[in-house]
Amino acid sequence: MRIVIAEDSALFREGLASLLTDLGHDVVETVGDAVGAVRAALDHRPDVAILDIRMPPDHRDDGARAAVEIRSRAPEVGVLLLSQHVEARHSVELVSSGHFGYLLKDRVLDVDEFVAALDRVSSGGSALDPEVVSRLIAGGRSALSALSPRERDVLALMAEGLTNAAIAERLVLTGRTVESHVASIFVRLGLTEVGAGEHRRVRAVLTFLESHHLAPGAS
Repeated sequence: MRIVIAEDSALFREGLASLLTDLGHDVVETVGDAVGAVRAALDHRPDVAILDIRMPPDHRDDGARAAVEIRSRAPEVGVLLLSQHVEARHSVELVSSGHFGYLLKDRVLDVDEFVAALDRVSSGGSALDPEVVSRLIAGGRSALSALSPRERDVLALMAEGLTNAAIAERLVLTGRTVESHVASIFVRLGLTEVGAGEHRRVRAVLTFLESHHLAPGAS
């Protein structure tokens, strides 16, 4: 996998680059600011660009805004945002086109989980941090009230980017049961006439995200 890393902490940036190189990936460039992130992504067209949300020049949501620009100019490049705290203001816009992940930095410490997220993003899927999903559930409006508790569990795992098989394993259900829950979610959310299953899956996740508010946080 070819990777660009954009992170203003030199220690974290080089540590992450070393980790990924040791795992056999090709880190084609590392940069320390959002402007460099966009340039590197457009120059190299990597499989995934890993961006810290809070970077120079403004030290606010520069990385997330860079991710939006990368997505608009190079939609084939996967984007994985990293943050210290939950801040998902740009997630809805980015997750709708796939090739997107959002993890808290602590997840990097679980190497297997982090690499699995990178694989999902590079192959066109999504990978949302479970803590982000938990915060969304805790602070939501009532748009998803038609779903049963189990259907909400399934949709939350869909939002994390899990496949039906992975959801079945996580919830200790049969694959057929998960398929039934997913079909019911589509019906209850009015997504029966929006095309192929994968498109409906994205629309269901978007409904999940759009039905919740998050207080702004720092990266």
